[in-house]
Amino acid sequence: MANILIVEDNETLREGIAIVVKRMGHTPYMCASGAAALEVFSRRSIDFTISDLKMEGMDGLQVLRAIRREDPEALVMIITAHGSIEVAVEAMKEGAFDFITKPFPQDVLRLKLEKALSVRLQRERLQQENEYLRNDAAVPKFEDIIGQSASMLRTFDLVRKLAPADSTVHIFGESGTGKELIAQALHELSPRRNKAFVRVNCGALAESLLESELFGHEKGAFTGAHKRRLGRFEVAEGGTLLLDEIADISAGMQVKLLRVLQEREFERVGGSSTVKVDVRVISATRKDLRAEVEAGRFREDLYYRLHIIPIVIPPLRERRDDIPLLARHFIKKLAARTRSGVQDLSSDALSALSCYHWPGNVRELENAIEQAMIFADDDKIRAEHLPSHLRAASPSEVLDVPEDGRSLPEILDDLERQLILRAFRKAKGVKTETARLLGVKTSALYYKLDKYGIDESVLAP
Repeated sequence: MANILIVEDNETLREGIAIVVKRMGHTPYMCASGAAALEVFSRRSIDFTISDLKMEGMDGLQVLRAIRREDPEALVMIITAHGSIEVAVEAMKEGAFDFITKPFPQDVLRLKLEKALSVRLQRERLQQENEYLRNDAAVPKFEDIIGQSASMLRTFDLVRKLAPADSTVHIFGESGTGKELIAQALHELSPRRNKAFVRVNCGALAESLLESELFGHEKGAFTGAHKRRLGRFEVAEGGTLLLDEIADISAGMQVKLLRVLQEREFERVGGSSTVKVDVRVISATRKDLRAEVEAGRFREDLYYRLHIIPIVIPPLRERRDDIPLLARHFIKKLAARTRSGVQDLSSDALSALSCYHWPGNVRELENAIEQAMIFADDDKIRAEHLPSHLRAASPSEVLDVPEDGRSLPEILDDLERQLILRAFRKAKGVKTETARLLGVKTSALYYKLDKYGIDESVLAP
C-alpha cells in the first residue's frame, strides 16, 4: 500500500482520483492547493504525487520544482489539458515522471500509477542494496570455505542438498567458524543467486535500531528519520537474508520476526502499510537455541520456525587436519595486503598451529597467519614469527590417546570425559555454557555429567 498525494483544485476531479487510488488499495492525501500539498509532502512519506498544472497561486510546475528540491528522487505526474501539451513536455524536462491529459479514463490512471509505484520500489531497493554493499565491503567469498576433513565434507554435502530448497536453515557454530560463509554458499548455489544476499548482526543493535534495520521506517517515524528507508527484508526481496546471532534478539523482536516468518509480511516502523516479501531466511548463532528455549530466553514457536533444517559447523579444534590447508590458503589470500614474500610454513610452525586449541577458530587462524607474514623475513613462516600465545602451545594441550591396551570404547569414553571436564571447568560449572562449548543439548550434557561423576567438586582449586 502506497501514499499518493493528489493536488487538484477541482473538487470533483480530486475526489474521482482519490476513489481510484483507494480501490487500488492505496492511501490518498488530497490537497486543493500547492501550498497545502507541500506541507503534506514535508510531513508524510509520499510515494507518488499527482498534480494539476493550472491552479491558482502555486501552479503544477512550481509544485514539481518545490517537491524535487526537497526530494530529488520524488515521482510527480502532471495533469494537463489538451492545449497545454507543450507545458507538459517542459515539465518532463524539469523532472516530472509522466503527464496525463484531461479527460482521462480510469484505466489509464491505474496503469500510470502502477508504473510509477513499480519504478519507485525498484529504485529504492537498488539504492538501499548499493548502500548496503558499500557499507559492507567485507562480504565473505564462497571460495574462502576451505576443508577436507570428514566433518567439513559432510557439511559441504549438506549445503549442496539444502541450497535448491526455500526452506529456512539454522546454522550453529562457535564464533569464527564461518557461519556467514556457509550461509552465502547456500545462497550462491540456490535459484535466488541473482538476487541480493543480505546479512544483519542481530546482536550488535539495540531493539529499536534492529527493528528499523530489519523492517525499515517511514519518514518522521522517529527523530532523525528524514525520509523513508527500506529495511533489510525489503532489500533482500527475492534473495536471501542472514540473521546472524539470532539468539540475542529481545522478546519483543522475537514476536515481530515470528509474524514475518509465518505471514511473509510486516509494517515499516511508523507506517501502517503492509509490505509483503519473498525472502529466504537463514539464521545463525553461536548459542544453543534449544538451551535458550529451555532457559525461557527464546520463544519455542520461533525456534521451530527457524530450526527447520540445522547445519552444525565444527570448531577448528575438531578438524585439525584442515589447519595446514587453511594456513596455506590464507598465505595466498593475504599476500597482497601484507606485501610479503611468504610462500609456505616451516614444520615447527605447522606443529605449533596444530597444537593450539583455537578458541577463535578459523578467524583467529587467519589473524595469526597475517601477523606471522608481516614478521617473517624470508619465504617461510617459522614458529618464532607466530603470536606468542601460539608458540607457548604444546602437544599436551591436545588430548592424548591412552596407550594401556584398553578397548576402543574405553578409550573413547576417557577422551569424552576429558573433553567434558575441560569444558565444564572453562564454563566455571555453568551447565548451559558447558553444553554450548561442547555443541550438545543440555539434556544430553546432564546425562554425561552423571555418567562420568562430574560435578562442582572438580572446580575446587
